[in-house]
Amino acid sequence: MKRRITILLIIVTAFLVQSTILPGLQFASVGPNLLVIVTASFGFMRGRKEGMAVGFTAGLFFDLFWGTSLGFHMLLFSVIGYMNGSFQKLYYDEDIKLPLVLIGSSEFFYGVATCFFIYVLKGDFDFLNHLVHIIIPELVYTILATLILYQIILHVNKRLEAEEQRSASKFV
Repeated sequence: MKRRITILLIIVTAFLVQSTILPGLQFASVGPNLLVIVTASFGFMRGRKEGMAVGFTAGLFFDLFWGTSLGFHMLLFSVIGYMNGSFQKLYYDEDIKLPLVLIGSSEFFYGVATCFFIYVLKGDFDFLNHLVHIIIPELVYTILATLILYQIILHVNKRLEAEEQRSASKFV
């Protein structure tokens, strides 16, 4: 139960920072996507189910406050969490390369999917313009933000796992 509340607080905090502080820190009118970082991180740290649950919750916040339709971002973030959960067996705490690659890939997938489903299906076929001016700058900014936010998420996850192991050993 403590893990769920902590993860919900992380999602809400990332959402609030992304919606209040980061708009003032945008570069080239794009900012990092903290919700992708949180979703992907919990996906490869905790597995498919938790990645999907975190993605669903992050997508729900996104859809309720920023989205034009309920469900699109919930599905997209759930897929991102599930895909990253597939790499749980390859994940090691000490190695930052895999998280950077997975979060970068998740951000690229998110950018291409949103561009396709939101812009291209509405008749805006200028994908290269979106790629150069929105997707790639947001990808770079998200990777830079990952270097900071991932360390925080990793620390919280380690503390939660240590507490879970201590409480499990009391019952054995």
